[in-house]
Amino acid sequence: MGEMGSRNSRSSKSCAYAARAYDRAAIEFRGPRAKLNFSFADYTVDTQEQQSTPSSSPQQLPEKPQQLQQGNNNNNNADFGNEIWDQLLGDNEIQGLKSLSNHHPHSREGLELPDESDYEDDEGSTQTESEEQFEEDADDHTPTRTPPKLAHYEFVKTLKIEGDSEDDYEDEGFWVLKVGNNKIRAKVSTDMQLKMFGDQRRVDFLDNGVWALKFFVDDEYRNFITKFQDCLFENVYGMGATEANKMKIYGKEFIGWLEPEESDDAMWEDADSGVWKGSGKTPVRDSQDLLEEFEEAATGGGIQSLALGALDNSFLVNDSGVQVVKNFSHGIHGKGVYVKFDKKDKWGGGGSTRKKALLMRGETNMMLMSPFKEGKPRSTGLHQLDIETGKIVTEWKFEKDGTDITMKDITNDTKGSQLDPSESTFLGLDDNRMCQWDMRDKKGIVQTLANASTPVLNWTQGHQFSRGTNFQCFATTGDGSIVVGSLDGKIRLYSKTSMKQAKTAFPGLGSPITHVDVTYDGKWILGTTDTYLILICTLFTDKDGKTKTGFTGRMGNKIPAPRLLKLIPVDAHMAGANNKFHGGHFSWVTESGKQERHLVAAVGKFSVIWNFQQVKDSAHRCYQNQQGLKSCYCYKIVPKDESIIESRFMHDKYAVSDSPDSPLVVATPMKVTSISISGKKRGHGTS
Repeated sequence: MGEMGSRNSRSSKSCAYAARAYDRAAIEFRGPRAKLNFSFADYTVDTQEQQSTPSSSPQQLPEKPQQLQQGNNNNNNADFGNEIWDQLLGDNEIQGLKSLSNHHPHSREGLELPDESDYEDDEGSTQTESEEQFEEDADDHTPTRTPPKLAHYEFVKTLKIEGDSEDDYEDEGFWVLKVGNNKIRAKVSTDMQLKMFGDQRRVDFLDNGVWALKFFVDDEYRNFITKFQDCLFENVYGMGATEANKMKIYGKEFIGWLEPEESDDAMWEDADSGVWKGSGKTPVRDSQDLLEEFEEAATGGGIQSLALGALDNSFLVNDSGVQVVKNFSHGIHGKGVYVKFDKKDKWGGGGSTRKKALLMRGETNMMLMSPFKEGKPRSTGLHQLDIETGKIVTEWKFEKDGTDITMKDITNDTKGSQLDPSESTFLGLDDNRMCQWDMRDKKGIVQTLANASTPVLNWTQGHQFSRGTNFQCFATTGDGSIVVGSLDGKIRLYSKTSMKQAKTAFPGLGSPITHVDVTYDGKWILGTTDTYLILICTLFTDKDGKTKTGFTGRMGNKIPAPRLLKLIPVDAHMAGANNKFHGGHFSWVTESGKQERHLVAAVGKFSVIWNFQQVKDSAHRCYQNQQGLKSCYCYKIVPKDESIIESRFMHDKYAVSDSPDSPLVVATPMKVTSISISGKKRGHGTS
């Protein structure tokens, strides 16, 4: 399949079982103070028989299914009951098996399809007694049997995703996976959320629903995976997946990103046993940990950003002001204090969108930036709010050498510098520039509205690149090293002493990095894309045998392959077609010697939590029988009834002894919820 880029002829058709999911089942999540209802998917099996060419000999059909397996018989499912199908495909090419379902989506591995052992011999059966019985039973929702047929699949090149066979096999275009007579026609991309089940010779994926293909032999399964990965490479980079082209994109240092078997995974092997560490056949999602919820409506509504404090307070920002909330060991709760912006302020009460709120100076000041100008995600300035007085004290401009410039993101100098009461500098980022801003003038005098008519931030250091960097987001370590994510998927590491030359540049996987975070010690990076999170280890051993991070030196040619954090296709389907991962974070520590324990990101109405130690564990069950980069699917989902603005763990100081981490804070437009990962109930009054 390495030469697919130069091939424009029809690929040979292959056969497999196909299945589809419909979102008809309901499940309940109960917390101490909330009852949340949301839908998940159950499965029905579709099969189709097609011959590769008119001259092909008929393929041997497997035996007829007696019934669809009931899925995981997990004790957690008892409260949810059996949900019954009421929708079938009903087209002439694909027949369905109607089934009862008994799935708990957070404990299920994925679709359960009949194995060959579940079939009995009935050669030559067509539209006979079984199909007639199937139609008769459609109204009473009883599992019945139907003659099996095969679905053919092929990878074809096309100019139109919704075209037909006449649009296929063009010299230009992109690769699509085609199953049946265009029943499934999906562009090969990460949007398909393809999940591999090597031990079952099966893949699940999205295309207007959840589908599965199950293969008869291991070689055919592995051939499909190889074809898919080659087509994905060409669709992303516009060139065939040859060894020469892979080397051109990734270089010899990063070839392990595409060929993980060549990667040095030694740096991942130091994962210690931690809370939630899985063993045997029980996924992490089966954990009995209770999620205690404390939920309240936000004052003023319309939450646009969440600024967590490590001291006494945290802050919810909306159009008209900032709500001050109190930090407790069980979460955050309102203090009844609301700082309302002055309507005379051109930003106050004007419906502006403050997407970025940055705490500074011992968390007594907040920098507010609305990164949208003329429809583009950037700003020419920001406002400084004195939280104690509730006043906008300065309206800052971004300027260099007398010329106005723009910024799309800002962050603190270091991971803990917001706690420094004397902090006067912060970092700024735009498409092709990165710099440090100082609120003091060149003489070191702090500027305010009182002593400057239009205060201009002082550019103290930085670099303006000529073109091509396409910076999107950045974050800092405990010592001030900087990680930057880009539109082309690259992730660059800069030392704390220079913004001009990256010490290490990871090539990425082609998907834009929309958010990036880094551990306090700089050893691990978490990049967020629309469809997955990418976890990168920055550790390497230099020529003298010393272990370093990619922030301090060039990593050489033994760079560990990254790990991907993904949703199973059913959960991705339920998150919604237009919902994307955003805001992936590590849990929050601000001192040496403490370790981050979880990772969290939001997608649609879901907060998704991974155990950090488990993701690092190379022996983790998720990684068995996988082909390509290791992908972890063991997580917890915390659903809400609104789309989530942000999900963040509170500072490590708020973690109590019986909890595996500090509380998780989830902000939606109208509510803020605190969730404690513990089975022990605590009162509201302890901090």
